[in-house]
Amino acid sequence: MMAAMLRSLRSSTTSSRFLRRPYSSESHPERKVTVLGAAGGIGQPLSLLMKLNPLVSRLALYDIAGTPGVAADVSHVNTRSEVAGYAGEEQLAQALEGSDLVIIPAGVPRKPGMTRDDLFNINAGIVKSLSIAIAKYCPNALVNMISNPVNSTVPIAAEVFKKAGTYDEKKLFGVTTLDVVRAKTFYAGKANVPIEGLIVPVVGGHAGITILPLFSQASPQANLSDEQIIALTKRTQDGGTEVVEAKAGKGSATLSMAYAGAIFADACLKGLNGVPDVIECSYVQSTVTELPFFASKVRLGKNGVEEVLELGNLTDFEKQGLASLLPELKASIEKGIKFANQS
Repeated sequence: MMAAMLRSLRSSTTSSRFLRRPYSSESHPERKVTVLGAAGGIGQPLSLLMKLNPLVSRLALYDIAGTPGVAADVSHVNTRSEVAGYAGEEQLAQALEGSDLVIIPAGVPRKPGMTRDDLFNINAGIVKSLSIAIAKYCPNALVNMISNPVNSTVPIAAEVFKKAGTYDEKKLFGVTTLDVVRAKTFYAGKANVPIEGLIVPVVGGHAGITILPLFSQASPQANLSDEQIIALTKRTQDGGTEVVEAKAGKGSATLSMAYAGAIFADACLKGLNGVPDVIECSYVQSTVTELPFFASKVRLGKNGVEEVLELGNLTDFEKQGLASLLPELKASIEKGIKFANQS
C-alpha cells in the first residue's frame, strides 16, 4: 500500500515532483515543519511523507508519548530534512519554536457508529491546548488543521488565536484535501478518465452532507447521468464511514488522510516559497457564503491565503446541496466558537 501511495505522490500534479530525487537543498529555503500528534495513526505515515518532501529542512515530531521512536525510525530515511522527536508537554515549546508550518493530526480516531461530532469534546480540548501553544511559540506559522471535527476545530483555533492577539485569517487552514482525493478517485473510476491531472473541486465543510463535490466543474469532464452524480456525491460524503466500517472497529482513514495531509502541506510550502498559481481546496475564513468559515478553492502564497476563489456556476443539484449544508455547517462553527470561549 505504501508503494502505491508513493507512486501516486510521484504522479500527482498537486504534489508536483514531491518525491523527485536528488533531494538538493540548493534551490529551497530552510523550512521547519512540526507535526503535532506524530505518533498516531495519521501522524506516523504523515511524518514519513513529510520526511520525503525536499522542501522540508527540519522536521519536528511531537506527541504526548512514543515520539522518540517514531523520530528515530523516520530519521534513517536518506532525505534532506533533519528530524527531532519531542514527547510530553514540557517539550512542546521546542517542537514549535521556529516552525514555518504546523500540521495537527492529533486526536482520537472515529470508531464504528461514531460521527465526527462524537469526537468533539476530546479533540476540541486537544486542539484548544495545542493552539494556545502555537500562539505562544510560533505565532507566524501556517497551521494545517486535520483534527476532527474540522468544521469546529478550525473556529476553535481561530478564537484561541484571537484571544492571544496572533490571529491571521490567511494562515489557518482546515485540511479538506481527503474529500478532494476521494472525489477524484471515485469520479475517475466511474467516468473512465485519467486520474493524473484530474480536477474536482470540493466545497463546504468536512463532514457528511457539508462535503459538496462540484462534479460539474470536474476537468476533464465526462457525460455522467444525474443518478451517477448523486451516487458519487453520496460516496464522497460517506468516504470516512466506508473506511471505518471496512476496518471493523480497528481504525479510521489514516493512510489516505496522511497522504492528503502531505499533499496540502506540500502546497502550503510551495506557496511560502513563491511558487505561482498554487491552488487547493481548504476550509478557511471566507466571505464566499454568509458563514465565517467555508471550504472552497484557495490560492496559496507567501502569506498563506492569497485569494479565496468564488464557487463558480453550480448545477441545480449542487445548489440544493449548498442550501442543505449551510445550517449544519453553521451549527458546527457556532459549537466550536462556544467551546473556545468557555473558561
